[in-house]
Amino acid sequence: MAEKILLTGGAGYIGSHTYVALVEAGYEVTILDNFQNANRSVIARLEQLTGKPVPLAEADVRDATTLASLFADHQFDAVVHFAALKAVAESVERPLDYFDVNIGGLITLLRVMEAAGCRTIVFSSSATVYGVPDETPTPETAEFRAMNPYGQTKVSGEQILNQLVAADARWAVGILRYFNPAGAHDSALIGEDPRDTPNNLMPFIAKVAAGEHPELQVFGDDYDTPDGTGVRDYIHVEDLARGHVLSLSSLLGKRQTHLVNLGTGEGHSVLQMVAAYKRASNRDVPYSVTARRAGDVPVYVAQAEKAEEILGFRTVRSLDEMCASSWKWIAGPHSKEDPGSEGDA
Repeated sequence: MAEKILLTGGAGYIGSHTYVALVEAGYEVTILDNFQNANRSVIARLEQLTGKPVPLAEADVRDATTLASLFADHQFDAVVHFAALKAVAESVERPLDYFDVNIGGLITLLRVMEAAGCRTIVFSSSATVYGVPDETPTPETAEFRAMNPYGQTKVSGEQILNQLVAADARWAVGILRYFNPAGAHDSALIGEDPRDTPNNLMPFIAKVAAGEHPELQVFGDDYDTPDGTGVRDYIHVEDLARGHVLSLSSLLGKRQTHLVNLGTGEGHSVLQMVAAYKRASNRDVPYSVTARRAGDVPVYVAQAEKAEEILGFRTVRSLDEMCASSWKWIAGPHSKEDPGSEGDA
């Protein structure tokens, strides 16, 4: 019998790709999403991709009554938890909202899980917990230096889970620290298209290529990097989704808690990203150089060996593939139906 999984935030960017990967791996998956940062039309596209109806509960992760009812009805074997607010700048403006949703939502979920006897969870964390690290590529042992409320909620979430495992060995927890998700599903049926000005580089470049923004601002070209612009570790969203499947499979099989970075271990600069997107889209990407942003670091790359050692996870998609899949999504008909498919992690 297929194991039953609750996927919170499953209609968002990373969540929707993970839904497809989980279904393809043979799991029976139910999505919980309040669609605050997600696109309702993605559900129909997921049905098209998987060839079957999508079990959906439209609710907030802080709604303990609905969660308890779902667990009673479905008897879930595990949870993959994405549901959270995720914009760094917004978190600075609205810290209480971020603490309420990201920390309060996690605590509510864990209480319901414990009451239902479900003690297996994959947690969506972030490289933002590292802040400005001393070492790059950055290992999982680097100290917490969150620089904003969003990053602090991820630190707090990890600490809550670690203390829960220490208190009760029946819990099995996978903590996955993402670096920079990018790209879209090969089908071009799901992808990332933020409602407002994008927070991340690739969707902003995509909007410039599509003519929705006049130019890209490059924050600094005088770093100690090959071309002077900041270097980041970009991971294809389908590789990232596969990482969640491997984490879940390991937890259900071995019952061993783990913490890993999910990245490629390779960095690309802003100008390398611009060049790759120009190749993929055959469009110009105008840009101008402006001053560095406070808090930006020259190079931010994952030390990625631990994920391979523990989960057998290695990325297979290149930067050119990320850009090509992103452009196929942006240029296709689906991304404009109701923009806003960002918002999981």
